[in-house]
Amino acid sequence: MINKTVKDVTAACHGVKDGMTFMLGGFGLSGIPENAIAQLVKLNVKEVTCISNNAGVDDFGLGLLLQKHQIKKMISSYVGENAEFERQMLSGELEVELIPQGTLAQRCLAAQSGVPAFYTPAGYGTEVGEGKESREFNGKMHLLEHAFKADFAFVKAWKGDTAGNLIFKGTARNFNPNMCGAATVTVAEVEELVPAGELDPNQIHIPGIFVQRIFQGEKYEKRIEQRTVRQR
Repeated sequence: MINKTVKDVTAACHGVKDGMTFMLGGFGLSGIPENAIAQLVKLNVKEVTCISNNAGVDDFGLGLLLQKHQIKKMISSYVGENAEFERQMLSGELEVELIPQGTLAQRCLAAQSGVPAFYTPAGYGTEVGEGKESREFNGKMHLLEHAFKADFAFVKAWKGDTAGNLIFKGTARNFNPNMCGAATVTVAEVEELVPAGELDPNQIHIPGIFVQRIFQGEKYEKRIEQRTVRQR
């Protein structure tokens, strides 16, 4: 059995360089690769492009990379919870490509599946469609969207085994599965790492063939982006 385990996050991020393109799983602050993001901050990589549903908040998630001006370009769907993101975007310090959420997910999935491009009706007739090829299908116009090209995909799973098989839990099963295998190197950090063969095959969401490196993360904060409670 192939063992894809690496010792720690330092080994998992081996080969990371300035100017690379990274995919980072998560939805809001749920299911984000906290250990990998902390390591990218520590490595002080510069001029990187990040593909992620959002950019975290000012002091957590990708917001930590934004604080140090490590990100050159953000490719995202939602950016409403990060004041520093807004400031950098409006000042021209940060290049931003906003993408409909379904298109973002599908561009990740296309890269995972080896599909170079696909057509979608989302965004046609808006700024999203400017400069893109369009075509009519069944009387409706569609835009041609291309699969992402990324150097590393950093994902967070609840449980994994040494062969790279992954199980996601709750909301963490968002963009994480689509990003597995969608980059040259997929790094998975998990809360619990078990020997190969211990996971129920019927419960596995992503097979190990889509993962190159896996390690057990630590000290997860699991912050809540917006806490809402019922009034008594």
